Amino acid sequence: MVRVTARGTHRISLAALLAVKPGERPRLIYRAHAYRGRKDEKKGFDEGDYIRLLDAAHQQLGGPIVLVWDNLNTHRSARMRRYLAARDWLTVFHLPPHAPELNPVEGVWAHLKRSLANLTKHSIDQLMRLIKTRLKRIQHRPALLNGLLAHTHLPISNSSY
Repeated sequence: MVRVTARGTHRISLAALLAVKPGERPRLIYRAHAYRGRKDEKKGFDEGDYIRLLDAAHQQLGGPIVLVWDNLNTHRSARMRRYLAARDWLTVFHLPPHAPELNPVEGVWAHLKRSLANLTKHSIDQLMRLIKTRLKRIQHRPALLNGLLAHTHLPISNSSY
């Protein structure tokens, strides 16, 4: 639990993907969204946010992407299906329902949450800075990312590490 002493309803939403390219180190690409409880402010990620994350990943990785995705309702919406169909560089497979152990990003979240345990932050902005710092540390630990991938027991190989 990370306590934020600010008043009101606040939350931070995170989205990430873990990319593997043969012969290269694994890459963690993420986005964070802070909800500050303001009227008409969106509370979390919508299809447009996921679309922007995938487009950014495509630019950063410089090639086609095979995406293995969980079954979040936003990932399966009509808008998302139209987006996915319009990207010839993107191939999508969905994980089976209720199988978080197959999703390496769940390991990223677990590692992040453990690193934040029993901390107190006074504002959502302080918490956001801390989360981004911790995610950047994870990004620079290819052995950890490879371990999270290996933990899924999916047939993913990366000969770089």
